[in-house]
Amino acid sequence: MAVSTHPGEATVSSAPAPSPASGRNRGGQPSLARRIWAARWSYLYVGPMMVLLLAFVVYPIGASLGYTLYQWNGIGDPSTFVGLDNFVLVMGDHIFWGAVRHTFVYVAIVTPVQLVLALTLALVLNNRRLRFATFYRTLFFLPVVTSAAVIGVVFQLLFSNFGATINNGLTGLGLTHAPIDWLGDPTFAMGIIIAVGIWHTLGYNLIYFLAGLQTIPEELYEAARLDGAGRIAQFCYITIPMLRSVGVVILLLAVIGGFQVFDLVQVLTNGGPFFATEVVNTYIYHLAFGGFGSSAVQPNVGLASAASFFYGLLLIGFSVVQVLVIRSLARRRAGQ
Repeated sequence: MAVSTHPGEATVSSAPAPSPASGRNRGGQPSLARRIWAARWSYLYVGPMMVLLLAFVVYPIGASLGYTLYQWNGIGDPSTFVGLDNFVLVMGDHIFWGAVRHTFVYVAIVTPVQLVLALTLALVLNNRRLRFATFYRTLFFLPVVTSAAVIGVVFQLLFSNFGATINNGLTGLGLTHAPIDWLGDPTFAMGIIIAVGIWHTLGYNLIYFLAGLQTIPEELYEAARLDGAGRIAQFCYITIPMLRSVGVVILLLAVIGGFQVFDLVQVLTNGGPFFATEVVNTYIYHLAFGGFGSSAVQPNVGLASAASFFYGLLLIGFSVVQVLVIRSLARRRAGQ
């Protein structure tokens, strides 16, 4: 503040208002530039990840959207403009809709079976009195850290080399009358893929459920036991309600993982026999690179891009419906 030097005057002037360069807005909060500068090291740490995300995720998605308008075999620059014809071909291809059906069947079977098995095993392995619990957890989680392609090769060799032994045993027991081509018969091929998929990714859900169970306070179970509640009552009225929020996340992750199935199908059956195990990801792969299991004789990156975008729209719609159903159920529980 300033004081007047003239005699008889003792006026006091107020201090000047802070300038914009002071770094604070009218509400007294730091400006956006100052907040960014204060968190500069955080942005620096996530910078490499953002660069990789833009280069290998965002840019390919944008480029792929442009390829949907061309008929292109992936060599050179796309020049044959076809407009929306690729989308029309995909929507009219019965093989594509068969692949969509197989994918949804895979998810519809693998997800509930995995969740039930994982929760059951988690309840057993969460018992503090169980000996060698760490060893069993590691044993069930080992398939997860093994490549799906390697697992597919192993099971393909298993059914190819030892399929005759299995058939002889079944024939000897009178369960079958003729040898079965396990991966070459449409009746059994998809079932084998589903069984291998359940075994391969079971460890993920098991670990998630174990983490959720360990967040439940032990005092709740002790109080329930004092009140005379049995194991079933404890499970229904303590475990399930306390795992509800974690269970929703596990369900969503399991569904997303199921829709991403590719390696097992590609290695085990390559989408065959007769497109009986073709899923959407193998369908897109075969369109883009050619080969058995697709209606395309020559690679067509534009058609594959159209199929991937159309399938992405289907999954977005399915996800929206799933979220709406979950929210509706949550509101009903809250209103009870």
